[in-house]
Amino acid sequence: MLIRLGYDIRFDIAAPLAYVAQLKIHPSRVANLLEPDILRIESSEFGTYPAEDGSNIVPSHEYTDGYGNICTRFTAPRGHLKLSNSTLFQDSGLVDPVAWDAKEIPAQELPDDVLRFLLNSRYCETDLLSPIAFDLFGAVPPGWGRVQAVCDWVHSKVTFNYGMTRPSKTALDVFTERVGVCRDFQHLAVAFCRCLNIPARYAAGYLGDIGVPLRLPMDFSAWFEVYLDHKWWAFDARNNMPRIGRILMATGRDAADVAFLTSFGTSTLTNFFVVSEEVPE
Repeated sequence: MLIRLGYDIRFDIAAPLAYVAQLKIHPSRVANLLEPDILRIESSEFGTYPAEDGSNIVPSHEYTDGYGNICTRFTAPRGHLKLSNSTLFQDSGLVDPVAWDAKEIPAQELPDDVLRFLLNSRYCETDLLSPIAFDLFGAVPPGWGRVQAVCDWVHSKVTFNYGMTRPSKTALDVFTERVGVCRDFQHLAVAFCRCLNIPARYAAGYLGDIGVPLRLPMDFSAWFEVYLDHKWWAFDARNNMPRIGRILMATGRDAADVAFLTSFGTSTLTNFFVVSEEVPE
């Protein structure tokens, strides 16, 4: 299956502003790219865009963060800023894998780099949610089924509402308020899994409406991954069903580690367009 990926994101900036972007495809999926994955950074300060000769391109450089994500650093001048990309991705066309026999790994046997995904983090308060998690899921047999029970509970108890979230909302807030957006669903599920000694990490990327009847305005998506049988598996407490075309961009402890764009100052968002759709072979 071929999937066209891309975005067009624009800002108005009153003064020069430093940014870190996490908009590149994750290294684990780069082999599936059929076209270059190029973050094009254009500024009106350097000329009216689009400028095909590249005269308005803002200089940038890439680095890999502590979680293996590709990050792009740049400083945008005042004026209009445009971030854009269009690339082609080869996907299997299969739904997310399901392995009901996948087993939990005891904490003492976990790899060193996986242990951190059992710990408390900015948006996932395992210390406060542990008694609740054991009360809800302690009797569920360990393994894949226990993670699925967490997803089922979060999916059924939390209501999706774009207008009922905020940047400071944590997993405990979601448990208390029972409403939020996709990142809130995943934060609560991640926290519950960690409370049960199942390593869980937050994931962000593309997830188009491929193979599902409901079509909503596109956005970047959030899901989470758990470590079972010595590998990471995708789960999604928001959609709670295997999906086609889930394309990873970044992973981390929670949303604080995988923001698609971090600015060290203020700007005004003027356009936000994301696409992830199947195209003919």
